[in-house]
Amino acid sequence: MAVSIHAVTPSFAAEIGDVDLGRPLGADDLAAIRAAFTKYAVLVFPDQTFGDESHLDFARHFGPLETSVFKLRSDHKMRLHEQMADVGNLDADNRILGLDDRTRLYQLGNRLWHTDSSFKRLPAYCSILHGRAIPPIGGHTEFADLRAAYDALPDGMKRRLEGLVAWHSLMTSRARLGFSDFDEAERKAFEPVPQVIARRLQDSGRMSLYLASHAGAISGMADAEAQALLKELTEHATQRQFVYSHRWRVNDLVMWDDRCTMHRGMDFDDQRYKRDMRRATVSDVAPTCEQMGLPAAAE
Repeated sequence: MAVSIHAVTPSFAAEIGDVDLGRPLGADDLAAIRAAFTKYAVLVFPDQTFGDESHLDFARHFGPLETSVFKLRSDHKMRLHEQMADVGNLDADNRILGLDDRTRLYQLGNRLWHTDSSFKRLPAYCSILHGRAIPPIGGHTEFADLRAAYDALPDGMKRRLEGLVAWHSLMTSRARLGFSDFDEAERKAFEPVPQVIARRLQDSGRMSLYLASHAGAISGMADAEAQALLKELTEHATQRQFVYSHRWRVNDLVMWDDRCTMHRGMDFDDQRYKRDMRRATVSDVAPTCEQMGLPAAAE
């Protein structure tokens, strides 16, 4: 039986049925998933009961995998494979992280609107998140369609954004929450990198905004003006008409296009309920400035 596709809206977010991602995928099924991903940008695969290796194998269909940023710290005891981002609230012994645990404070940044790995010169193409343990209340994930948000901009704003480059750093997003506990290796790895603010997607040809809480300065623009513009664009892009809110079920796997969506995790009682979330992240094909034919930016 071919995979089934059930759209949430005509062009954003869809559920995918009649597929077991723990088994090898046939060429037709993989082609159908790719086509749906290009169209909808967020795909939900319910009831996927596989292990971490099957998760990583599925992700490899879409490109090379990133390594978790926690690998940078020698004092961090990793719970999962180094190519899997651990975005739950558990320590290496599967206990709930304490209120003042560094990892918990760091992970709170995921509750800001962001795009995975936009703080890397070679950012992410897609993220693939599996929900192993889900709190009964809260903890939803919201996704914003940055393609539709771009389409809805006035023509004057679209012209203003042409060629603009923002500088992204993971330290920028964490600073918004007062978090600054980075060691020397992290500070070097998280130095700001240039990303275009408006980009054309290579597969669909559509234009999209490219935003994240990691973004700070904009090349050639005063800081106050840059902050105001980024705030205006983020508020525009996260209006209700552009947002899909996913209420997790155990063993949901959700895949999203980091090139043209933002997302954020919603609040839940993380001192009471376990949330075991495991993400594989696939790298994009090239830096965003290179994709848009822009010269290497200088801050």
